[in-house]
Amino acid sequence: MSTVETVAFPITDYADVPAEMLFERTVAAKKALGDQVLVLGHNYQRDEIIVHADLRGDSLLLARLAAERSQYPHVVFCGVHFMAETADIVSRSNQTVILPDLAAGCSMADMAAIEQVDQCWEELGRVLRVEEEVMPAVYVNSAAVLKAFCGEHGGITCTSSNARAVMEWCWARREKILFFPDEHLGRNVANAMGIPREQMIVWDPFMPYGGNTKDAIRRATLILWKGHCSVHQMFQPAHVAYFRKTYPGIQVIVHPECHEDVVNQADVVGSTEGIIRTVKQARPGTIWAVGTELNLVNRLKHEETDKQVLFLSPTVCRCATMFRIDAAHLCWSMENLAHGCVVNRISVPSDDKALARIALDRMMAVS
Repeated sequence: MSTVETVAFPITDYADVPAEMLFERTVAAKKALGDQVLVLGHNYQRDEIIVHADLRGDSLLLARLAAERSQYPHVVFCGVHFMAETADIVSRSNQTVILPDLAAGCSMADMAAIEQVDQCWEELGRVLRVEEEVMPAVYVNSAAVLKAFCGEHGGITCTSSNARAVMEWCWARREKILFFPDEHLGRNVANAMGIPREQMIVWDPFMPYGGNTKDAIRRATLILWKGHCSVHQMFQPAHVAYFRKTYPGIQVIVHPECHEDVVNQADVVGSTEGIIRTVKQARPGTIWAVGTELNLVNRLKHEETDKQVLFLSPTVCRCATMFRIDAAHLCWSMENLAHGCVVNRISVPSDDKALARIALDRMMAVS
């Protein structure tokens, strides 16, 4: 749930402000705020946002780093809605989390609504002893209410880097896993673990019993939600083939949210932080085709000049919702804050926050 307080300056006042002036005004507002504000920049943000960030990284890392810096009462999270929610869940009680543009959401997170998950759980309960047999596991790229669902039903959250450890934790406790909302991450991790394909089913929330027979549900050990990242699904096996042919010796590194046909042809599969670390630590002169969001790949290209970094697609694959956080919205939120007015505060209801924190803490213990 998000609350918007009365604003000192309307966002429409910033529409025609030149980029240079937005930069200068944001710097001035941040200087005026001093230790009253911490600006977080997700790895997928555009450079005009990253330049103002005190910390940059993936969503969970940034949320944890903000919580560790409780001396900052205001946290401006330049990311998307679920990331700001996670920051509010793990932050200290004295901290306020701000999202510069409330329209910055996540298409994958939106592919699993709580009403759909509740219906799925109810339908599974008609076939199985659901509370005893099925462990819900939700990707951190999800709404707070879904994390709360997992906390309430004995479940857990995961990241792209610890998903395997989380799945092992789940199967040690219950026979089956309901993994949502990203089908590809769940399948790629299960493939790497050697889980047979016949033990995986896909749950389509728009069909009765997810489009599965009751016998298929009983046989399955992994129930994958039909959801995906609109950016990472754009990468195709043909792209990998093209780069291997064009650049002999190239290494392909992709995010596990990509389709399995791409992941299976890659040299390295890793989370956002894993991709950054691998390319940075690679030998000078190596060539890398990177399958993840364009802003991150371009930043690696400019920072790692001793290597050749290429984007694994002939078309633009940019996170459109992340791109909604622009210089105008950041300046608007910072200047309002400097004048004592909080805009676009992200506040997770206390009950959901407590349950979501349980699911996140279980993951932290596993990791």
